[in-house]
Amino acid sequence: MGVEKKFVEDGFTKALVHEYLSKELSRAGYGGMTMNRTPMGIQITVYAEKPGMVIGKGGKLIRKLTRDLDRNFRLDNPQIDVQDVGKAELNAQVVANRLASSLERGWYFRKAGQTTLRRVMESGALGCEIILSGKLTGPRSRVEKFLSGYVKHSGKPSQEIVDHGYAVAVKKLGTIGCQVRIVPPDAVPPDRFEIVPPSKEQAEEALPVEEKRDELEELLESGAEGAVEVTVEEMEIVEEEIPAEPAIEETPAEEPVFEEEASEEPAAESDEPISEEPVSAEPATEEEAPAEAASEEPKREG
Repeated sequence: MGVEKKFVEDGFTKALVHEYLSKELSRAGYGGMTMNRTPMGIQITVYAEKPGMVIGKGGKLIRKLTRDLDRNFRLDNPQIDVQDVGKAELNAQVVANRLASSLERGWYFRKAGQTTLRRVMESGALGCEIILSGKLTGPRSRVEKFLSGYVKHSGKPSQEIVDHGYAVAVKKLGTIGCQVRIVPPDAVPPDRFEIVPPSKEQAEEALPVEEKRDELEELLESGAEGAVEVTVEEMEIVEEEIPAEPAIEETPAEEPVFEEEASEEPAAESDEPISEEPVSAEPATEEEAPAEAASEEPKREG
């Protein structure tokens, strides 16, 4: 058997059990049931206005229900647990059964719907919707809705926070379906939330951040003036650092030193022969002296 068929069979069995219990426990104020599979068997929890009537005298009725569930629906070791519904006006199944009973007794559908809606809202429900469909007043079927408060109709919240109930009223003209949806007062809709104010410690921690933001806003408001002041300060810093730069410029000063040393080396080589020449240059100077004197003598004679 496929997984899909297994789910379909489980849902079909649950619907049959719900219908059977609603008929057998109508006088006890049947308010719905839940069915869970456990290692010990199938656990069935029945909600009713009068749990004592479900159990019966000495547990006679509950044993009968257990036998019927085992034989007719082939449930594996069913175990029935009975619980009180609490406030009956907030249980959708109980409200639907009461509404169907009032219609069968001859109440006008609009009066029955408005009265039931008012009772549910006075009990503290966040929202309630009642839908009556069938032959209400004439030979033709129609639908009447009674809505008050906040009710979700779609999505996952409609399954989680909305309680559903359904019952059928049998009249001479035909049947009338009674569908009831109730949002209990303790339900939390997904579109409603509260913003928690920060604690004192968090507020104190956030103060320095606000001060920094104020400083940044002041700087942004100052605009170009702040930029000019910064440039002037930078220029002053540069001017102060200029006298201390000769130590940094030692590398370019070394380059001409290397050139002078290179130029002095050939000069030193040329000085060596020059230092030997003065010995021969001294008589040349002595010969030049009488030559100059001889050149001066003719001038005197003239």
